[in-house]
Parts: sequence; structure tokens; C-alpha cells
Amino acid sequence: MKAKTLMLGAAAAFVMAPAAMAERGSDGHVNIIYWQAPSILNPYLSSGTKDIEAASLTIEPLARYDETGKMVPYLAKEIPTVANGGVSEDLKSITWTIADGMVWSDGSAVTSADVVFTGEYCMHPEGGCAQAAFFDGVETIEALDEQTVKVTFNQSKPNPYGPFVGGQSPILQKAQFENCMGAKAPECTAENFGPIGTGPFVVSEFKTNDVIQYEANPNYRDAAKPAFATVTFKGGGDATGAGRAVLETGEFDYAWNLQLAPDVIAKMEEGGKGVAIAGFGPLVERLEMNMTNPSSDLPEGERATVAHPHPFLSDINVRKALSMAIDRELLVEIGYGKAGKVTCDLVPVPVNYASGNTDCFTQDIAGANALLDEAGWVKGGDGIRAKDGVKLSILYQTSTNAVRQDFQALIKQWWSEIGVETELRNLSASVFFGGDPGSPDTFQKFYADVEMYANTFNGTDPQQYLAAYRCGGEPKPDSQWQGENINRFCDPAYDALIDELARTGDIEKRGEIAKKMNDMLTNESFTIVPLVHRGRVSAHANSLGGVVLNTWDSELWNIADWHRVK
Repeated sequence: MKAKTLMLGAAAAFVMAPAAMAERGSDGHVNIIYWQAPSILNPYLSSGTKDIEAASLTIEPLARYDETGKMVPYLAKEIPTVANGGVSEDLKSITWTIADGMVWSDGSAVTSADVVFTGEYCMHPEGGCAQAAFFDGVETIEALDEQTVKVTFNQSKPNPYGPFVGGQSPILQKAQFENCMGAKAPECTAENFGPIGTGPFVVSEFKTNDVIQYEANPNYRDAAKPAFATVTFKGGGDATGAGRAVLETGEFDYAWNLQLAPDVIAKMEEGGKGVAIAGFGPLVERLEMNMTNPSSDLPEGERATVAHPHPFLSDINVRKALSMAIDRELLVEIGYGKAGKVTCDLVPVPVNYASGNTDCFTQDIAGANALLDEAGWVKGGDGIRAKDGVKLSILYQTSTNAVRQDFQALIKQWWSEIGVETELRNLSASVFFGGDPGSPDTFQKFYADVEMYANTFNGTDPQQYLAAYRCGGEPKPDSQWQGENINRFCDPAYDALIDELARTGDIEKRGEIAKKMNDMLTNESFTIVPLVHRGRVSAHANSLGGVVLNTWDSELWNIADWHRVK
């Protein structure tokens, strides 16, 4: 992407119906701040939450999940089920009907061709799609008529609500993106920075890693919405500054992801300008262990690829010892208080899918040292362990954030107590969670040994989330470094469970399979080392009404309902 600023003048040419002008936009302007600045507005080219949520103001899926985790129609007429005939009896297909009157912000009709195209865009063999797991098992996507789309799977799919459901899998306009397929996808700057959508707002200006300006969509399906005429979506800074901007100074109306110590947030609330809101979903702060070698000694196209296994993290004893050395209770105490819980699981909720492992709850420095001794990792005169000439020297990276840097400092100390040398690196969240294939600093590229972050999944079923760790799904050069298998985990037995989960309908059996998959990633292989089950904490101004915190979809899922409290 070469352009840094994109101006979209077309929005000014739209003509509002007289009836709409009386109410739409009547509350003026709203200011939103995300201290992780969006880098792109195409969720298929970034798995960063800040990019997905910024895009959700403009582009929408066929259905979303509400604040309770219930699926609700957006562009679709209704949610397809077996009972209403939308899901086939053999569970091998799902048929969606686009609701009447759905139009893009440019006034053209939303059709089944747009839905079919979106699937083809993500599944293109020469492209790299950040949301490929949503299309796992899709055989065909076909338009039955102008408003009807049929998705057929390669086996029975008891949970067919992957493609086109939730903020991570929205519909793209075919007319805008049809020349952006495959390897060309990341080159389409204008399209990726200013997608034409069906949501309540359209992009008027986008400055990557900085600020986005939106205007009310004049063709939005509800003539009285959105209440705000314009939106400023400011990115960058830090969580502290974002919290103060809403809770103390009132400069902004909404601040996302206040990853701050609870006493800091409470002190800010004394400013009287706003209120903090919180809710628990499946968000987990964790460490990802790189199963490939990120060394800069390797050629650029071979770093962090499966062709080169990691020199010491390939040893499960090392990964397990690193986990054992961590005091998760202390991390929760200093970082999140009541907004955090110790977890050993990647999927901590819903209860049906949560293993409830507790083995990691107690720190065990002595046990970790003994394990490494037994595995032949011997401490040298400098106190650092080595084996066959390979030292346990780790580059540990994460995004720049006060809580995460506190975690890094503590974990570095604990790892030093078991003979592991650790170099800390923190990167701008806007870059780290961005999708720029040319940047060496993205979490997808993973040019480090260990990295720390948190993410979650849409809805209450973790099927797509767990399917992300399929062999071959890792970011790599020929996928423009897009992909969801961040740590490059690969186990054919795990892949078999992905397929088994996809065809299993019984809710209890689905839970059993998901728990096995969780355990394979965490307390059996220690490829993923969970730390904290995080509550999502944001803040809004006292004058901002209609906010409903949603931990199961985009946090901005109902921005069309936001309004100014008079």
C-alpha cells in the first residue's frame, strides 16, 4: 500500500430523501478513540480487531451476534434453520435470502452476486485471506436468484454459520473489488481504505494508522438512523490517554479496550465525564510459541516458515517449562483485577466448550528447572541454559501497552530464574496488529520467538476459532503473510478433530471435541500458553446513549443506535 491518505468525495454527491433529512444525523458529531489505530478497512486482509471493528461501521455480514451471543439477521431476511428450510436436512448446505430493499451506500442493490463474490475473494488460491477459517469445508457458493445464495459444504455441517456471519466475515461489493482478486488484493489501496458498504456510515477520509472520518450513509436502510451525521475515529496513543479522553476530559465519546489496571480506571471515572463498561466473552491474553525459526540469518522468504523448525521451541519441554514458570495470579492482580481471571484454556467460555484446566494456576519454578535439567538443557557460566550449542535466548514481543509491558517485565524475570535469557520488544499496536505484508513487525509475520496478544471469536461457538490451527493455514510469503495459524502449529490428529467437530451436531459431543482441541493446543503441546481470561473494558461519555457492549461480535455492532442524550 503506497497511499497514506484517501479522500472519497462521492459521499457528498448522494441525495437524501426529504423524510430522512429530518432525523438522520440530527445529533451531529461523535468522537471515537481506539488507541490501536486501524491500518486497513478490509477484514479479509487483517485479523487485527481494530481493523475489523473500524470496518464494521461500513461493511456488514448477513447476520451478527447480539450482546447475548444470539444470532440476528442484518443483511439477511432471517436466520436459516432446518425448521424454516434454510438449512438442508442432511446439514450439507445453508441458503440465505437477502432482505428486500438492501442497497449499497452508492445506491446500487445488494445481490447474491456480491455474496458469491465475497466467498470467491477469500477462497482465491493465489490470495491470502485472514478469515479463511470461516470458509473451512465450503465446496460451492452459488446464486439461486438475485437475492438467494446457497452455500454447500463437503460434509454435514451442524454449525453452518461460518461464512458471512459476524464482523470478521462481512460482504464486499463485487463491483468495487472484482479487480482485486488473489495476489492483487493488498495492492487495491482505494478499495481497502474505503470500502463501499451497507452500514450506517461511509468513509470520507482515511489516514492509515491515524484517523478515519465517516459520514452518515444516506442510503442506510433505516431513514431515521444513524443519529450522528459524522464520526471521527481517532487511532493511536495509548490506553491511558484514551481513557482520560473520555472519562476525564470529555474530548471523546467512546474509548475502546481500556487495558489498564482497575484502580487506574476507577481514578479516571472520578473525572465525572463518562463511565467504564465491562463484559466477559472468550477473550484470552496468551503467549504464542513460534514453531518455526524467525532468525534473520535465514533468507527473507524462509524466515518463520515451516521449512525451518524452531531451534529450541520445537522441544515441548522448553515450552512447558516456560509456562510453568509464570505466576498467572499475580498477572491478573496487577493487570486486570476483577476484569481478569486466571486461565489455562484458549477457549474459557461458553461452559460447554471450556475444558476448565487448572494445572497452570500454580507457579512452579523448581519444577520448571527440574524439567529442563532432565531434558538436557544445561546452565552455563552466565546462567543461561544451552544444549548442543543452542542457547535458550528468547525474543519476546508484544504491542506497546502499559499492562503488557508490566507482564513482559515479570515474565522475563521468571524466565531468568529457570535459565532463559529474554530480550523484550514492544511495537506500535497499529503496526503489530496491521496486515501490511511489507512490514517485518506484524504479529502474523512473527519475526520473534514468543509473542503476546489477545483475540477472540464471533458468537458462542468456537468452531472457526479452533479451525484456524489447521496445517497449511499459517501466514507465509505466498499468502501475502495472511493466515490465522499464527504459531505455525501442525498436527494431522488435530486436523482430523477440526473435521470431526464440523460434522458433529450433538452439543455435548461438540463440547468434548472442542475441549480435546483446546487441550492439544495448550496443556498438552504448550504451543499456546494462556495467561488471563480478560473482560472487555471500554468507556463512553455520559452524554452518549444507546451503547450496548457486545463481547461476541464487533464492539461497534449497534452504532446505528447510538445517540446523544439530551
